[in-house]
Amino acid sequence: MSNYLDTTHDVYKEAALTPDVGLCCTTNPIWELPGLKIPRIMQEMNYGCGSTVHARDLTNNPKMLYVGVGGGMELLQFAYFNREKNGVIGIDVVDEMLEASRKNFKEAEELNPWFKSEFIELKKGDAMNLPVADNSIDVAAQNCLFNIFKADDLKKAIAEMYRVLKPHGRLVMSDPTCEQQMNDELRNDDRLRALCLSGSLPIADYVKMLTDAGFGTIEIRARKPYRILDPLHYPTDEIIYIESIEVAAIKDPMPVDGPCIFTGKAAIYYGEDDFFDDQAGHVLLKNQPLAICDKTALALASLNRHDLFISESTYHYDGGGCC
Repeated sequence: MSNYLDTTHDVYKEAALTPDVGLCCTTNPIWELPGLKIPRIMQEMNYGCGSTVHARDLTNNPKMLYVGVGGGMELLQFAYFNREKNGVIGIDVVDEMLEASRKNFKEAEELNPWFKSEFIELKKGDAMNLPVADNSIDVAAQNCLFNIFKADDLKKAIAEMYRVLKPHGRLVMSDPTCEQQMNDELRNDDRLRALCLSGSLPIADYVKMLTDAGFGTIEIRARKPYRILDPLHYPTDEIIYIESIEVAAIKDPMPVDGPCIFTGKAAIYYGEDDFFDDQAGHVLLKNQPLAICDKTALALASLNRHDLFISESTYHYDGGGCC
């Protein structure tokens, strides 16, 4: 491992041995599902900046992979949707975190009569070299891990996720992002990178890393305030605003005209007819918003119609779109 990954390893080794409620992100939601009880220790080791658990991804007992297990909370949530032996694979490079998760799953068994630790297969492994077969996973996830990696390692980690996913499989992620430039001192601070702060990318750069890897559909599902880096506490001359986003990258074939990227835009037709057909596969019913990808938004806007409204990006997309 390179030096910055050594620092990350040490930070999360300590977090496994001594849970730190204030470490890193600790802002991902704790699902309230019928019959699901989250052990308190999992909540204290809740090191994520959003949620990767979305019910619409998890139908028909999908085979799931989670990289960077933390205290095991999201693995337990995933197992709720796949109650089969080894239905969820959890991978971590930190031995102490894997051992902490194993102990936490035993506690989860006591609180949840439906749950068995055997539903989750824990493996030691590296995000850049996953111990998982090609085309074997329906839903892969990571929460507040990829933003730690520098560019070359991030490319490898995304390529590995792409490799293990089945066709049309989903990579679901939550990561901090930042639209401002960060100075070199922040960028090169290994501990701040490990704490999910100084590795944050602009959203456009983040999405390009995914499409460059071959993902043909990108969904930005949420964009929320996250952290402030201020001059009093960090080596910066200006206030830096960091957000978190929740994203799904889908292993769809790459369209000839480029990826379909959903940033929460919608089109509304309000003309005289009952519907509008753009002759390119999109039919808009009168006054019925249709979620559209950014590529379709540009195409519809180029028609210069007086009876067609295209919204700005809301950075919230929940399916049912044009592609």
